Parts: sequence; C-alpha cells; structure tokens
Amino acid sequence: MNALVATALGAAPSSSDVSRLIVTLAAIILATKLLGEAAQWIGQPAVLGELVAGVLLGGSVLRMIDPRDPVIHAIAELGVLVLLFQIGLHTNLKAMRRVGAAAATVGTAGVALPFVGGFLAVRALGLPTIPALVAGAALTATSIGISARMLGDLRRLHTPEGQIVLGAAVLDDVIGLIILSVVGGVIVGGRVTVAGVARTSGIAIGFVVVALVVGGLVVPRLFGRLAMIRSSGAVGLIALAFALALSWLADSSGSAMIIGAFAAGLILHPTPQREEIEHSMTSIGHLFVPVFFASVGASVDLRALTSPEALATGSALIAVGVAGKVLAGFAPWWFDGNKLLIGVAMVPRGEVGLIFAQMGLASGAISAEVFGALMLMVVVTTFLTPPLLSRISRRSTTEEQALGGIDDLVSGPQRLRRPTLPVRRNED
Repeated sequence: MNALVATALGAAPSSSDVSRLIVTLAAIILATKLLGEAAQWIGQPAVLGELVAGVLLGGSVLRMIDPRDPVIHAIAELGVLVLLFQIGLHTNLKAMRRVGAAAATVGTAGVALPFVGGFLAVRALGLPTIPALVAGAALTATSIGISARMLGDLRRLHTPEGQIVLGAAVLDDVIGLIILSVVGGVIVGGRVTVAGVARTSGIAIGFVVVALVVGGLVVPRLFGRLAMIRSSGAVGLIALAFALALSWLADSSGSAMIIGAFAAGLILHPTPQREEIEHSMTSIGHLFVPVFFASVGASVDLRALTSPEALATGSALIAVGVAGKVLAGFAPWWFDGNKLLIGVAMVPRGEVGLIFAQMGLASGAISAEVFGALMLMVVVTTFLTPPLLSRISRRSTTEEQALGGIDDLVSGPQRLRRPTLPVRRNED
C-alpha cells in the first residue's frame, strides 16, 4: 500500500513506501532533466525529452513509474494546475487587442477545423463517438510555451505574425479548456445531448466570466497590499494558494480544475507582483510539471503504439492536425503578412494536447491504442514545427529578450550557444 493510501486510512506509511516514493521521484527528476537537456541540444523543446523519460521509466521499459499510483497521480495533477496557472499569468489579454480580429479568426478556425476534422477522421476509422470527441478535442489547442519559444528563437515573437500566433493560441486554450469541460461532462454522462453540452459549456464559460469580473475587481487590490510582506517567496505561495482555491471552486461548480487555475493566472497577470509570482511558479513548476509529463509518457504502451490501429489513427490525426492549423493561418484574408508562418507556428500541441489525452485515458474514454495515437500526434507535431518554421522564416537582426516562465517549463531556458537548424532565407 502506498504512502498516500496508508495515510488516508489512518495508518503511518511504512519506510519501504516512503523509500519507494523517494527513489521514484529521484528517477523522474534525473531522467526528465537529463533527457530534457538532450532534447534542447538537438533543437527541440525540453518537454519531448521529458516525455521520452516517462516512456523509459514506465511499464513498457523499466517499470519504475506507475501513473495510476495515487501519489504520482496527485503530484502530476498539481503539475497540470501549476502549468495552466503559468499560462494564465503569461497571457496579456489587453495587448492582444491590437491584433484581436486576426488572432480571433485564426484561433477560432484553429479550433473548429482540427476538431471537426479529427472527429470525422476517427469516426471514419470505425471508432465510437466518445473516443472521436476526445481525439478531436486533443487537436484543438496550441502550445503557447512551445510556439512562443520557437518564435523567440527566430526573432519573430514581437512581429505582427508573432502577436497573432500568441493571441490565437490564447484563444485556442480558452476554447480548448471549455471543450475539455464539455467532453469531460459527456464522458461522465456517457452520451452526447444538446442540453448536456449547453449546460457544461454554460458552467465553464460562466465560471470564467464571473471569476474574471469579480477577481479582476478584488484580487489585484488585495495583492497590492502584499507589497508590505518581506518574507522571501511569500507572495508566490499566496498566489499559488489562490490558484488552488480557484481550482477547487471550478471543480465544485461542475467545471474543470484547470479552468480555475487558468483563470487565476489571468486575474493575477495585471498585478505589480506578476514577475515575482511567475518566478516562484517557475521554480515550483520545475519539480511538479516534469512529473506530469513523465507520468504521461509512462502511460504509453509501446506495443499499443505500434499496433496497426494506433498507427492508422495517429497518421490520420497528424494529417488533420497539421492541415487544420496551417489552413487556420490563412483565415484572416485581409492580413498582408506571412500567413504560412502563422499557420505552422500554430501546429505544436505540446502540453495541452497531453492533458486531453491523459484525461481521456484516465477516464476510460479512450483505449491504449487511441492514447498511443494521440501521443504520436503530439510528438510529431511538436518535432515537425521547428524545422518547418526555420525554413519559412527569415531571421531578424533585432535581438529579443528571452521569455521566462511558461516557456522555461515547457521548452527549457534560452541558451547562449545551441545547435540550430539551417535557415533558408526567403522573402515573407
């Protein structure tokens, strides 16, 4: 019996339980950091190395991680909340208004096209409605951390194209989180009804609206008074407590906990202490977020991943996922910039796609084969994007300041020296 269950039953955990947990966490930390570092040195985001670390430590290879273990699951869930809180903190809704129309068009198309295409593709392969919904939902969101990091590396983050990508990615995540709540409600209910979808959507949207309105009026003022607190790290921990409390409120209202964490980040973004909070969350996230990615990797059954069903489904999802996002980049027809760059930058699914896949597997809505197909889609779309972007983008001579926070957790910190892929110079 593991330590968490033993404690819940009123019994003290045995030394063997604690020792096993310590060894597991040590293995996760070492493997994710080393392989994350290796991924960065070959020009890929650290999250891919962390996923590979989870696969190696999971049941398919070394059998050191059981993602169903309550302790590992609880730590991974905290990692998800920290990650979504960071995404919210990193989201400046006011700054996105400058490219609002184009970003909204790209974001909406970038959700609708992959979702519908993924659903239809999976249904065409003979799978039931619920797995098709999960697969379509996993194709909707764009990884803000990975996209921001790649655009920063190419010196394109503060261009109109870069701002449109960030704005669209934010919208993708907001709509994606709502879709996650809807799909989660459908999974629990076991069937799709218009009333059920409308109810779940209303709860999710209503919670975000109420949280942003009420929290936006009250919370910044309260955090303004925290300037008198001199204890190191106190503001960051109070912010984390606020995010966890809002996550609990979201769960209690019938929505998803990650919506609460995301809303907490949006509320705290305009506060004077945002940079301090983000620095604290990055430090905390360096422990919890890799555990989430490793637990996702550990859930992969390599035999299921190489099955004909997984390969066929994964290939279809990759094709739909890439095509849907690239086409979305061309949706704002009035924009005169590099639409192909926008579309390709929207391709990586990264952490948000993994959250959808993990939710579907944990709830029993999808099989190991479908989960393997989703993992294949996430990995391929994330690997595919950097070389494609480097070929269609022309490096600027203007140096940009490296982003911190969320992209540090997903992509790894910027380096002064790092191998880069060759760039073909052409005109936008």
